[in-house]
Amino acid sequence: MKVLVIGKGGREHALCWSFAKSPNVKEVICAPGSDGIRSVARCVPIEETEHEAIVHLVKDELIDLVVIGPEAPLVAGLADELKEEGIRVFGPSKQAAQIEGSKEFAKDLMEKYEIPTGAYRVFDSLTPAIEYVKEQGAPIVVKADGLAAGKGVVVAMSEEEAVTALEQILDEKQFGEAGARVVIEEFLEGEECSLMAFMNGETVVPMVVAQDHKRAFDGDRGPNTGGMGAYSPVPHISKEAIKQAEQTIVRKMARALKQENCSFTGILYAGLMMTSDGPKVIEFNARFGDPEAQVVLPRLITPLDEVIFSVLKHEEIDVEWCEETVIGVVLASDGYPGSYDTRVPIDSSVFKQQSGPFFHAGTRELDGEWMTNGGRVGIVTGMDRSLEQAQKSVYTVLQDAQTDGLFYRSDIGSRAISASSPSASSEGKKQ
Repeated sequence: MKVLVIGKGGREHALCWSFAKSPNVKEVICAPGSDGIRSVARCVPIEETEHEAIVHLVKDELIDLVVIGPEAPLVAGLADELKEEGIRVFGPSKQAAQIEGSKEFAKDLMEKYEIPTGAYRVFDSLTPAIEYVKEQGAPIVVKADGLAAGKGVVVAMSEEEAVTALEQILDEKQFGEAGARVVIEEFLEGEECSLMAFMNGETVVPMVVAQDHKRAFDGDRGPNTGGMGAYSPVPHISKEAIKQAEQTIVRKMARALKQENCSFTGILYAGLMMTSDGPKVIEFNARFGDPEAQVVLPRLITPLDEVIFSVLKHEEIDVEWCEETVIGVVLASDGYPGSYDTRVPIDSSVFKQQSGPFFHAGTRELDGEWMTNGGRVGIVTGMDRSLEQAQKSVYTVLQDAQTDGLFYRSDIGSRAISASSPSASSEGKKQ
């Protein structure tokens, strides 16, 4: 078969890489793709926003399956337009994608169907929002309601920090229309993890869990980002807690969306906090997480296309996953998630490690030289029998590479390692 992946980032590189390994797939096409993705797919220069051109591409190329990687085209209704043309697509409708496109929509749905999450209030003006923060106290979480590329969340440890975030979002329009409303949430304490599932209506096939690292710098300091690294499995979160989350959160949300007449087809991502009261939802996304996809997909043994086609036929397939640990560390441009320079040279030795693939994100090849072309440049992965060994392989690559103008967290996975071995430590470049 021929598969088309929509997107151009690290997540889409991982999807193309995974499809390219399948014995059932004769060609992977990516639109628009990137210089890095060209190693595993034929890239076609059609942007995610060019819906009509994408439809024509699918018909001209006789493509059998379309998988939409990023959230923006999903929220813009690309899946609907493809389905209207009789095209097989794995991605939610515009209505169902509101689970990510509007945090207010998601929180209201969780409240209605008693899906465990933190208490919240929604505001569209500054004064009452500030008053609410002062009533509740800190720590407290401030979120732009709409899509903000993973950067519209502030975990405020003080009231002053929360007020500043509200001013930036509501008054200064830091995120434009995405911040026309804010959701102010209860701060949840516990261990965080990401649980993704293949879904079609009430057919749910959960994946193995991963743990992302959202803060920019070591020790979970600095601003929130789109993700600075991840690993899977997450050994210090019990199988019982994960099963509970599958039942009380993921499957319950699948039923809720169906009852609301916006049945979900695609990847449902549940960002969870394992609290003392059980798992609770931090956020829902309508697609693979990034960087979670880059550490979960390498563990997938069953061909990705077989899983998707089974779910589309409402079959809860028994998916095979490898037991090894995969860790991924994001290499980012200095200044990210704020302003940063592009066209910074990249030491290509980071692409050639033996223990796992390098997934390109913000890279570009110019005259045979690799340059940065975004905030998150790429993710160095390692796969091994243990998290310690996988972590060591990744940080050895990064430590030996020239990373001027770039940075990375040196503690991805260290919390899990210290949970079982308090003396364990990681190596890497400090920020």
